Amino acid sequence: MALSMAGTMSKTILVTGAAGFIGSHVVQALAARGDRVVGLDNLNDYYDPERKRANIREVRHALRRHDRDASVTFLEGDIRHRRTVSDLFAAHAFDAIVHLAAMAGVRFSIEQPHLYHDVNVTGTLNMLEAAVGRDGSHAPRSPLPVFVFASTSSVYGGTTCQPFQEQAPCARPLAPYAASKQAGELLGHVYHHLHGLAFTALRLFTVYGPRGRPDMMAWKVLDNMFFDREVPLYHAGQLRRDWTFVDDIVRGVVGAVDRPLGYEVVNLGRGVPVSLAEFITVLEDCVGRKARLAAAPMPEADMASTHADISKARALLGYHPRIDLSEGINRFWTWYKKTMLDV
Repeated sequence: MALSMAGTMSKTILVTGAAGFIGSHVVQALAARGDRVVGLDNLNDYYDPERKRANIREVRHALRRHDRDASVTFLEGDIRHRRTVSDLFAAHAFDAIVHLAAMAGVRFSIEQPHLYHDVNVTGTLNMLEAAVGRDGSHAPRSPLPVFVFASTSSVYGGTTCQPFQEQAPCARPLAPYAASKQAGELLGHVYHHLHGLAFTALRLFTVYGPRGRPDMMAWKVLDNMFFDREVPLYHAGQLRRDWTFVDDIVRGVVGAVDRPLGYEVVNLGRGVPVSLAEFITVLEDCVGRKARLAAAPMPEADMASTHADISKARALLGYHPRIDLSEGINRFWTWYKKTMLDV
């Protein structure tokens, strides 16, 4: 096998949710350093599938400049379909699995709990079965692939103990989305215990940046601001989020791919909570216009504040977030202008 740009042997890596916000960035980072990447996505209509196809085009364009486009294969398929997953694992010998595919969004999960369970729990179970060779499609690899699972800060639920530490009890989630992600973490422990699968659950804190989802707070604030629509100011702007730029999250994901840890749960955030009001102010300064704010109550399923303790990520993954809020928002705004406004 050829040496990757990171100085290690190149890997064959499956990335699920590969056309999405974080997934497309992970695919690009892994392929750019020399890995062979198989990207799986069902291109569902939670938001416009054309936005996801545009993400794929962006990735291919970026990789083509460095002659790495051929190292990526994008496939359309659904992790809920066991045959799809089995066929995929029969066709490829994966060294690592980055499992990002999920139904996202706290509030929508309240309306569609069965869908969230099907995708986030059953889909994850299908992936774990295939990873350890129990789906009948192939003999188990030796060693088994590293399994990196995208969890969420939402699993901390209504706790008031901050910063959030991984060993804190997470028994009171506030929405089906959070419960489904915690179920994925627990399933990962089962497959580590029974089969020796190296499983790292990354609890991601409010991610923003280029290719962000249109339903996410950062995108909605920017989009509403630019088109002079009302921006809901939840809880008088005092909701606090550990805003984390996507490039930093990707570095943490890649670190987890390269470091089998047995079974671990690790926070990935910036470690600096910022109020929604302050986030909007920084965005206003960057864009050069004021948001039209409208008071709104805090949604029932939302957490009042998130704050990541990232000491474990620093120690185990070599994780060191680099992008502060001002730089991150500037990068997001630059991408938005170029991609969404053609400016």
